[in-house]
Amino acid sequence: MRAITYHEYGGPEQLKLEEVPDPKLGPGEVLIRVKAAGINPVDWKLATGGLDEAMPTYFPVTPGWDVAGVVEALGMDTPDYAVGDEVIGYARKDYVQHGTYAELVAANVRLVARKPAALNWEQAAGLPLAGLTALQALDRARAGDGDTVLVHAAAGGVGSLAVQLAVARDARVIGTASEAKHDFLRELGAEPVTYGDGLVERVRELAPGGVDVALDFVGGVTDESVELLGDPSRLVSVTDGRAAEAGGHAIWVRPDTVGLTALADLADAGRLTVPVERVYPLAEAADAWRAQQSGRTRGKLVLSVG
Repeated sequence: MRAITYHEYGGPEQLKLEEVPDPKLGPGEVLIRVKAAGINPVDWKLATGGLDEAMPTYFPVTPGWDVAGVVEALGMDTPDYAVGDEVIGYARKDYVQHGTYAELVAANVRLVARKPAALNWEQAAGLPLAGLTALQALDRARAGDGDTVLVHAAAGGVGSLAVQLAVARDARVIGTASEAKHDFLRELGAEPVTYGDGLVERVRELAPGGVDVALDFVGGVTDESVELLGDPSRLVSVTDGRAAEAGGHAIWVRPDTVGLTALADLADAGRLTVPVERVYPLAEAADAWRAQQSGRTRGKLVLSVG
């Protein structure tokens, strides 16, 4: 099969499109013919060696944890799915080697769920990691009906989904982004504010009493979040360990079929969509990484595979 690989740590320049062996299919796994693979910042951060102490890495590596595709074969004792089923997955393994930037992926059924019919392949591929991150952040912050939720980096891949999920919980959402993305946030149901110096004052103009929940998807905003919160335990960050030191939570998204199914159900109910800024062919994965690293993307970047 064709797959994107890198043979040593480095940047986008290390990525190659190569022929590699088809994945082995173990018990409780499904073999997925990949239609699209979502791109996430963790993909290129792993490639730099930035998480080498956290996860064992075996070269050559095929990057990627997000997948949308069709079940092509079943491993032993896998009654959950049938050949031909359309699925999505947060196909993260306990080591870094066999990822989703490939024509075929083997994934345990604990990592996959049925694809929402309301989303196309590219949108579906952008949902798993970002959607689960947003969902688990909202759950950890106990966000719900009547809360005012501050979402940092609200126009990004995770933030744009967190905005929609919070709105679906009948929360009021204030989202930070550059001014060029404010209309986009309004379309999602958030009240936009510009990030940067003076953020606390701008948020207080909208919410004089502060906010109930703060979700940090960018880093470097722990102090501002705590200042705006009445209860620091309702601060959740996916990027800054200082959130835990301040009384909040620093989280790392976990694979969760139940959560994936809940996200798919919301999509099929018309309450959640996946904004996709651009779709790249598999061979242009390096260009997609460079765009991701720019920090200027709106929504998700996705690779089209099959």
